Amino acid sequence: MKHTPWKTAVAAVAGTSLLLGLGACGRSEDKPAGASEGAVTSIDSEPATGDLTVWAMGNEGDLLGDFVDGFKEENPDVNITVTAIPWASAHDKIQTAIAAGTVPDVIQMGTTWMADFADAFAPVPENFDLSDFSAGPLEAGQVDGEQLGVPWYVDSHVLYYRTDIAAQAGWDHAPETLDELRQMAEDVKQVDGVENGMYISPSGADSWQGTLWAFFSSGVSLMDDEGNWTLDTPEMHEATEYIDGFFKNGIIGTNLDVTPGVSITQFINGQTPIMTGGPTSISQIADQGGDSDSYATAVIPKGESSTSFVGGADFVVMDEAANPDAGWKFIQWMTEPETQIEWYKTATVLPSSQSAWEDETLAGDEKLAAYGEQLKSTQAPPAVPTWAQVSAAGDRIMEQIYKGQLTVDEGLKNLQAEAESIGTGE
Repeated sequence: MKHTPWKTAVAAVAGTSLLLGLGACGRSEDKPAGASEGAVTSIDSEPATGDLTVWAMGNEGDLLGDFVDGFKEENPDVNITVTAIPWASAHDKIQTAIAAGTVPDVIQMGTTWMADFADAFAPVPENFDLSDFSAGPLEAGQVDGEQLGVPWYVDSHVLYYRTDIAAQAGWDHAPETLDELRQMAEDVKQVDGVENGMYISPSGADSWQGTLWAFFSSGVSLMDDEGNWTLDTPEMHEATEYIDGFFKNGIIGTNLDVTPGVSITQFINGQTPIMTGGPTSISQIADQGGDSDSYATAVIPKGESSTSFVGGADFVVMDEAANPDAGWKFIQWMTEPETQIEWYKTATVLPSSQSAWEDETLAGDEKLAAYGEQLKSTQAPPAVPTWAQVSAAGDRIMEQIYKGQLTVDEGLKNLQAEAESIGTGE
């Protein structure tokens, strides 16, 4: 479980290697003496009080400690302590804290970790207003239909393309359909200096997940309503054949360099003028000297729909939280549109609040506009503890398909069988 090769997706991606081989974990049956339940059925309008402990990961954890001064100004009787935890050690630290009954009140949770620790989370209070969040991010915070997480920031992929190179190939607009995308990639491949028409990883960690935009847009559901894996369906065949077509038709070489960061470098130098990317791709392009006038962003081209992968991070209150009331009030504050805009300015991660996207800070940025539109149509991977293992199987089997070692039929039958063998961890 992970949300991909872009920085803000670290929340989702960080869980992958750590979760392989790990089953779901929850709180111990025997709660320590004096522990209070984190289940708050409603939130009152009084200011937060008491001691509040928050864990946050990576760059967000480093920045959050000073940022929460705004919350303390509005809630002067609360004493908030933020602990920053590296993503690399976060999973083990959370697991240990749950087992020992020493959890903080609030934890930042990568969306693909929600199922792993679901038994240790308190449900979102009934009067917590969730109307400002779109369906995809909300669903990423649900386990077995219960809302356990509140979207803090979101991450998704949109299309990036070099407008100057596209123009040389006769394109003056973004592709609107999946068929047009493949045609554009084929056309730009003919331009001098272009080595691959589009950057799609044929192998490596998260390579299959990095193409889920094509699967979701083709109507794929990875599981059915009964919780069974559905990886050998007509929709899966159609989407797999679509991606495989880029390799079989020579638009992309199966020896494409999949080293992290190479996609940005090749996009800038024109070797690979089309890619999908998260919002930090914008800053990465700028950091490597890319010309912002030479490219544009657009929503994922449409198949049955235009649906991209969604990741990011939620906030959760722990079931054994000592101060759940203050915890939920803190999460309310962090997800208010005004706070979300300030947090974007601080951490450059995308707001989960739809209202925040109406602010000029975001609405006035033409490169970010595609994300605001794309976030209206996103889908998360299944909220099960074994997603990381199934995703890794997908990486390996899709590589075998792309390299001609398996047919699509053979590959999807193998993937379905492996997923059934792995199960859901529930």
